[in-house]
Amino acid sequence: MRVGLMVNDIRTEQAGYTTTRLAVQLVNSGHEAWLIGAGDFIYDTDEKVHAIARTGPRKSYSSGETFLRDVQGSKARVERITVDDLDVLMLRSDPSTEQGERAWAQAAGIVFGRVAMRHGVIVLNDPNGLAKATNKMYFQLFPESVRPRTLISRDKNEIKRFIKAEGGRAVLKPLQGSGGSGVFLVQPGGGSNVNQMIEALSRDGFIIAQEYLPAAAEGDTRLFVMNGTPFRYRGKYAAFRRVRTGDDMRSNIHAGGKLREVEITDVHLRVAEVVRPKLVQDGMF
Repeated sequence: MRVGLMVNDIRTEQAGYTTTRLAVQLVNSGHEAWLIGAGDFIYDTDEKVHAIARTGPRKSYSSGETFLRDVQGSKARVERITVDDLDVLMLRSDPSTEQGERAWAQAAGIVFGRVAMRHGVIVLNDPNGLAKATNKMYFQLFPESVRPRTLISRDKNEIKRFIKAEGGRAVLKPLQGSGGSGVFLVQPGGGSNVNQMIEALSRDGFIIAQEYLPAAAEGDTRLFVMNGTPFRYRGKYAAFRRVRTGDDMRSNIHAGGKLREVEITDVHLRVAEVVRPKLVQDGMF
């Protein structure tokens, strides 16, 4: 198979990223794995999608470090490929990190992915589904039983009203973003700090105010699903737990969180079953 993996920028990819591991596994399994940056797409006069793509020169790799060293260096195979001729195009970029001068890159995967999909390429995830999930409002489309009480606003009084209703304790974070950036925990009695938090977050748009879940202190669980079904490998569920370090409330890896093994319970599986129909409907493979 010929597989394209669209990323934010090939130059900033790291060995530990899931995309790199997917690419290495594809190459080692005898497939072609082409990395495509957000700015590498081309829609030409032949009405096809092309791209300036990179892959490694070897037929197998022992590590992601070795693969990236080749792909990001002078040994890379650099070709103008026809995206329409790929078997699969995987949209692996994180649009939420594309801000300021790179705001143009936010929708690149969706725009060019839609064209490739119309031309018969399997595009994962479905670009039309991804268009619905460009910010955290998407979570509000899932059943209420699997999400915390939430207010989304830029109005300071509305946010403070919500915090008061929650007993003075709530989580504030930006509507747009990922990796734990801009996440604050409001504690009872922290009135003056609340104003500063709201002011800082509102500079970048809408603010999410959510109920604080005490269980979050123990971290969170990431369970991998494929086409809405929990993924199992050699009889074990593909999952891990993220735990926070020190006094930081965030368990995000980018914020210093650590990975731990986790035992998947019936509770995890029930949550997966609740969200499954929506994921399948939106093509979130």
